[in-house]
Amino acid sequence: MALLIDTGLSNWIDDADIARDVMRQMPDADVRTPDTIGNANDITMMAVVDLKADRLGDLPNLKLVQKLGAGVETIVGNPDLPSHVRIARLRPDAPAQGIAEWFLTYILRAQRHMAFHEAAQKRAEWQPKAPTFTPETVVGVLGLGHIGSRTARILHAVGFQVMGWSRSPKQIDGITCLHGESALPGMLDQCDHVCAILPSTPQTIDLFDANMLAAMKPGSQLLNAGRGDLIDEQALIATLDQGTLAHAVLDVTCEEPLPKDSPLWRHPSITITPHVSGWHLGDALSDVAENFQRLTTGSPLLHEVDRSKGY
Repeated sequence: MALLIDTGLSNWIDDADIARDVMRQMPDADVRTPDTIGNANDITMMAVVDLKADRLGDLPNLKLVQKLGAGVETIVGNPDLPSHVRIARLRPDAPAQGIAEWFLTYILRAQRHMAFHEAAQKRAEWQPKAPTFTPETVVGVLGLGHIGSRTARILHAVGFQVMGWSRSPKQIDGITCLHGESALPGMLDQCDHVCAILPSTPQTIDLFDANMLAAMKPGSQLLNAGRGDLIDEQALIATLDQGTLAHAVLDVTCEEPLPKDSPLWRHPSITITPHVSGWHLGDALSDVAENFQRLTTGSPLLHEVDRSKGY
């Protein structure tokens, strides 16, 4: 049994570095990369960021695809992935903390009117503007899993009024938790900032269409660090142009990398970051090593995905 580290992002990530980190945790394991793959029949598990479409046919004995991250929609939706191959994702603390910090950064930037002050500095104009009072600000968090619940707790600790939304009931101390699609429009109407950290499923694709965007509180800000297909991007641009929504901050987009001719780049009310909110894996590779050992011994996997649900 062998583990293949094949991130699919060789221009950004060194597979060999990840392999060395994994082998430090299990020195006797057979860990390979595309450059050292040897006999592909030995591969029973592969760890990926982006699953290559042409890789699966070369691995006849594959039993597990381990995502080096949280979102698994491109793996679950891969028509070439045999039904018997299991899928697992990561739930590490470091990316969850990073994503929560990303949300907090851009919320505080809006609260303190940083863009206004930066523009005034360029004009050498002294223009005081009162920041928005945090205890009177309502922030909504969409998705209350590992990342969303941490985001909600951090925002609450800073002093915001926090509302959370999920498909099934959740309970978090200090957070007003709502659930079910019927509850979402009413919640959006109360929120000054909306933080989206939802997975990509048939139920969430284009969830933020023209009607849902119109349900948002006038002058509010939408922040998305979940999946790009949550938002109808043309509807988003139209809503911003109408002035209903004040601003959008997008760490994820429908197409990545975002094409140079995309109007999202140049829209004055959109801020783009290139999928960097949860950059650091921290100790997440210990889960990769653990799942390889569990696969080998037949033990239950960490964070296994329900393929019927998509997460």
